[in-house]
This record gives sequence, C-alpha cells and structure tokens, in this order.
Amino acid sequence: MILIKNVKELVQVEEGRLKVSGKEMARLPVLKNAWLLLAGDRILDFGSMEENYELRITNYELRKNNFSTREFVSSSAHPLTTIDATNRLVFPSFCDSHTHLVYAGSREIEYIDKIKGLNYEEIAKRGGGILNSAKRLHEASEEELTGQALSRLNEIKLLGTGAVEIKSGYGLSVEDELKMLRVIRRLKELSPLTIVATFLGAHAVPAEYKGRQKEFVEVVINEMIPQVASEGLADYIDVFCDRGFFTTEETDRMLLAGMKYGLRPKIHANELDFSGGIQVGVKYNALSVDHLEYTGDEEIKCLLGSETMPTVLPGAAFFLGLQHAPVRKMMDAGLPVAMASDFNPGSSPSGNMQFILSLACINYRMLPEEAINAVTLNSAYAMGVSEELGSIARGKKANLFITTPIPGYEFMPYAYGSNKVDTVILNGEIVK
Repeated sequence: MILIKNVKELVQVEEGRLKVSGKEMARLPVLKNAWLLLAGDRILDFGSMEENYELRITNYELRKNNFSTREFVSSSAHPLTTIDATNRLVFPSFCDSHTHLVYAGSREIEYIDKIKGLNYEEIAKRGGGILNSAKRLHEASEEELTGQALSRLNEIKLLGTGAVEIKSGYGLSVEDELKMLRVIRRLKELSPLTIVATFLGAHAVPAEYKGRQKEFVEVVINEMIPQVASEGLADYIDVFCDRGFFTTEETDRMLLAGMKYGLRPKIHANELDFSGGIQVGVKYNALSVDHLEYTGDEEIKCLLGSETMPTVLPGAAFFLGLQHAPVRKMMDAGLPVAMASDFNPGSSPSGNMQFILSLACINYRMLPEEAINAVTLNSAYAMGVSEELGSIARGKKANLFITTPIPGYEFMPYAYGSNKVDTVILNGEIVK
C-alpha cells in the first residue's frame, strides 16, 4: 500500500464521469490539503488532511476490488509506504490517445525541407513522409523497433504519461503491418504503461500502388484486416481520410470491413481540408476523430449527440505550421475535446504531454481546467480506457504522478519549458 499525504492539490478527483463536454470542461474538481491511499494497482480512497485521516486509514475496510474481509494497513500483509507531498500536487497520469511511436530512425532532413518551404503533401510526393518511414521500418527488425519504442515509452513515462495508444501505419504491406502490430503487442508485455493498439494500414498509398489506389484498398480489406483480427493484434481500426490520401468512399468500406471483425473505428480526419472524414467517423460510431484543423458548422452539428470524441493534435499543427482547430467554437457548441501528442517522426517528433497541455492554452486559448480535462479524462475516453484511467477516483487504476513543488495546477501549462513531474506511480508501483 502507498499513502500519499499532505498533498497540496489532488487534481481531477471525481466519481462516475467518463468524459466532460462543453461548459463542463471548465470545471476541474480539486481537493486541497489531501491524502490518497493506493492498494495493489488501485486507488482505494482519498480525503482531506483536516479530518482524522489516520484513524480512517488504519480502520479502513477494503470493501472494493473484491476484498470482503477487514484488513489493516499496518499489517504485514499490506506494508505501508508513505510519501510526504508537501507543496506538491498529484495528477492522474496523462493519457495520450494518438501516437505513432513505433518507427525506425528519424526524419530531420524533411524538417529542413519544411524550413525551406515545402509543405506536407509536397514532401510526400517526393517519397518522403509516411513512405520514408515505411521504407525504414521495412528494413528494421522487430527487435530494433521494440528497443527504439521502449526508449520512447520510458521518455514519456518520466514526463507523466501513463497510457498511450500506438498505431501501425508505417508498414503499408501485410507483412510489415503485422510486424508493427506484433511489436506493439510485445511493448504491452514489457512496459508498465497501459497500451492500446490501432491498425492503420490505410495510412498512405504505397509507392508500388501509385495510380492503383483502389487495389491497395482491396489489400487492406481482404488481406490485412483478416490477418490482424485472426492474431488479435489490434483494438481499433483507423484510416487517413483526407485530401491526397483516402476518400470518404474508401474510408467507409475499410471501416465497415474492420467493424465486421470487431475493430471499432478511429479516424484521421480534416487535417488538410474539409474531407468528410468526421461525418464518416460519426456514421460508424468512431471512438474518436483526430486532427480536425478543418472543422466547420456542419462537422460540429454532426458530432453533437454522438459518442465520438473530437481529438485535437496540437503538436502536429505546431510543427507543421497548420491552422488551429476551432476548439473554442467546438466547446461553446457543447462538444467535448481531447488532446493528444501525435508522437511520430515526421509531423510531431515529441510525446511530451506537458507541452501539449501548454499548447492547448497558448495556441487554442483553453483555460487550464479545460486543457487538463482534455489530456486526462477526455483523452482516456478517446482511447477507450476512461472507466479505468484519466482521473483520481476510487477503484480506478493507480496511474498518477506527483509534481515538483509548484504553486498550483495552473502552473502546469504556464511553465512550458520544464518537467514538473517528480514521482511517477503506474499500476500502484513507484516507477520513478
């Protein structure tokens, strides 16, 4: 058991919420001068230091998580580790619901091309972009890919991320897509982070299918999806539905094919233009639609009342110099918003969710409360884990971090250049 006491602010404490929308995004439940008790891999209880917390903990009846008998914190079966969090805050771990962090090497030369003025589509047409990463991934072994990805997972863990969605999509062939997804499966075994896998075979059209895009769509439907499903390698299916990539009709067919195998949709949509991707996502009850730089009244109306989480990727817009998604307009209309890193080698080479939190406030004019909701509870929803993660709630998984001494939660997005995470706890264990 772990007792964290004298917590200056226990952030995002709640019971029962799976997401927050509209005006509710500006409400962030915070308990000041608090204590928090963890048992096994779960959050057991929390409260105010002003109450007689020692008596409450010592006589605590473990009535959750299938415990039926009275056990005491001080017993040898449950030794107690105590952490003094004076002047420190406790947050639920960030949930990063959109990454591509399994890749080989880097693409800094394309970054120079961007500085010189080439845009995303121009670089892709020259064989760069996704096709460049596909070539590198083809040449790398599963062991090499696993080692590189583990290093990235360790980096984001130390920055406060406790759950991450990882997409395939740099394979673009049956063999290499399966290789990527097997690496992700291996990462689930090796990393303490909660990981979900998304099949993104339709990330781009391989060079050998240039001019034959419809044939590649058939490969995704008839070869990739059945094999991915037969090995149980993915939780979700994704398609890049945008100008210069896959059409709404092609997206429709691939999502429907994936759903027949039990893969719920997530979509790359409206990054480069009004693509119709948001509408296709809502049609098939996508868990999330991501990017959303081009979102207008029609798209907002379509999302209202749906179960689909609009997910904005500030790192990609920042790195590529794209226009910003209309986040304020979306929230004012009553929509929820999640934010994720889009960690990938070409358009967002960073998985630092603290920086994403800052960009949410700086570039999208979100209040700190709204931004924190976007990178915790709502992003947990966007990867299908908000019943387990994304907030400090009794019975949820004990994934959280303790900050360095800071004035309050508003300091997290304000101090954008420093790491404010001091102690990391994942699955109820101290990992930093």
